[in-house]
Amino acid sequence: MTESVILCIFCVLGGSMLAQWTAWRFRLPAIVLLFTLGLLYGPGLEILHPSAMIGAAFHPLVSLAVAMIVFEGGLALDFRQLRESGEGVVRLTLFALPINLILGSAAAHYIGGMGWGPAFLFGAIIVVTGPTVVLPLLRHAKLQPRVAAFLRWEAILNDPVGAILATLVLEVLLMRPDEGSGTFFGFILPHMLASAGLMMVLGFGAAWGMRWLWVRDMMPEVLKIPVLTTSALVLFVLGTLAMDGAGLMASTVFGMALVNLRIPGMAEIQRMKEALVVLIVSVLFVLLAADLQREELTHLSWSIGALTLAVLFLVRPVGILLATAKSNLSWAERIFVGWIAPRGIVAAAVAGIAGIRLQDAGYPGAGQVMPAVFAVIASTMILHGFSLRPLGRRLKLTLSDEPALAIVGASDWSTKLAIAVHKAGAPVLLVDNSSADLLRAQAAGVPILATEVLSEEGAESLEERPADYLICSTPDAIYNGLVCAHLAPHFGRQRVYQVSPGIARLDQYRGLSREARGKVLGEPSWNFTLLETLVREGWRFIALNVTPENRENIMHESSNLLPFLVLQSGISITVVSAEDASQPQLDSGFIVIALTPPDYSEEDFSHPNTHQVGA
Repeated sequence: MTESVILCIFCVLGGSMLAQWTAWRFRLPAIVLLFTLGLLYGPGLEILHPSAMIGAAFHPLVSLAVAMIVFEGGLALDFRQLRESGEGVVRLTLFALPINLILGSAAAHYIGGMGWGPAFLFGAIIVVTGPTVVLPLLRHAKLQPRVAAFLRWEAILNDPVGAILATLVLEVLLMRPDEGSGTFFGFILPHMLASAGLMMVLGFGAAWGMRWLWVRDMMPEVLKIPVLTTSALVLFVLGTLAMDGAGLMASTVFGMALVNLRIPGMAEIQRMKEALVVLIVSVLFVLLAADLQREELTHLSWSIGALTLAVLFLVRPVGILLATAKSNLSWAERIFVGWIAPRGIVAAAVAGIAGIRLQDAGYPGAGQVMPAVFAVIASTMILHGFSLRPLGRRLKLTLSDEPALAIVGASDWSTKLAIAVHKAGAPVLLVDNSSADLLRAQAAGVPILATEVLSEEGAESLEERPADYLICSTPDAIYNGLVCAHLAPHFGRQRVYQVSPGIARLDQYRGLSREARGKVLGEPSWNFTLLETLVREGWRFIALNVTPENRENIMHESSNLLPFLVLQSGISITVVSAEDASQPQLDSGFIVIALTPPDYSEEDFSHPNTHQVGA
């Protein structure tokens, strides 16, 4: 028994993290790889059967993990995002849900051959587009913020609502014939409404209590994450005891209230919990897919296949088009949201429990609910996972895949650097809190952003105009380090750079800690004063095309060039730094952005393709 548990842990943890890394490295949807890995472990090789290994605690543990996922999802629901996407979110969560319920139930009855009872249960389950699938896909897709907000809010809000709706349908179907409508309107419906309302109050109350403790310095830093995690799980358990599905609502409201109450220090906690949820989602998908048995897959039939196609190509698209009629959503957004609707863990969990209860009650066709929902989950994860990014690009709803550079600080030399990069054809964004300092770059056609990058508005603006690399180039070395440290989790610590604060301050032990600053731009001696002085003396930025003749000399110390960037058009940006283990590799066709002396001429390297782009 011990060996089987160890084997399970090894296969699940090792395999899921390898799948995540592979998905990141080759730009594949991680969910699809995780699901495939689980099917390989379970029905394929039959080396894992988690529910048998773990026992009766398996499904409760899955439920607690889902609570953590929806809690972390609630932390992403900032009401400020509703300024542009509010109407779309309302239509997707309020209008589309009942339409999809009706259309899904009709498809299950007329196409899937289910009785009306199981058909309505199926329709209630598939309205859920779970955050366990949608959120990982959004991290991979680089969608425009407005479209991403539509899918994120719909998935997180509809998750508990869909679970409660399925519970409501199940309770109605299991009513005894002698109970009648009086029981429904007198007990079942009021109980559900009261439970849902109570969980919303508890979720907000718990968040307000956390804020009260934090702003009064009554919560030590080491306890903040454990207390938040425990609170989310306790709220889930309390809600579940009151009513199935209400626990998910309590956890979601708790997370949503925390982020909107503007509690200091939440940004760091959000990043840590996001990393934890990546691990939880990875493990869950492998376990749930591995828990499927071969005999369950044999229940799939042609009618279930036809029902799955109807859900994919008829129910969801028609429901979204009807719900968003005469809205401010563009046709591209309506088509995209109408297609992308992957179902996840909550749908599987609800179907597994509700389908069995309905089957035990003797409803004809109830045994088809679980395999039908599984078919929808599998097909939407695979088809939507692989098509989300290409469809978004086709409909022009994605941000550019081309690597981009953000430069913070519009000084004389950094403005000329931005102009050089722009004229070389690479995406660049110049950021400064002074609009006047940005005028020269704006006149040269360089995209600009007038904001304080350390403000909440600045962070949101950078998300809307994303960059892959950051150079902080203000005269204040401490501010540069603060910006790099603050934005390192967003860009990646190896992708944030700052102008050198001075050789002495880079000492590994006594100097500025690497944790509190970015990588040094260029050489340690290239401080702000030096670069500003060189530009005033006539040094200029050029874009130097790499050729076989000059490739060996460009980065050589005797070249009298100060290389800043290496560009591979449309593919990569490399920022030159003395803190890198090796110099960038140069190949023909690459472009080097370098600062050159006033007397520099093209003949210095005997290359015909150099062109000056700096002023």
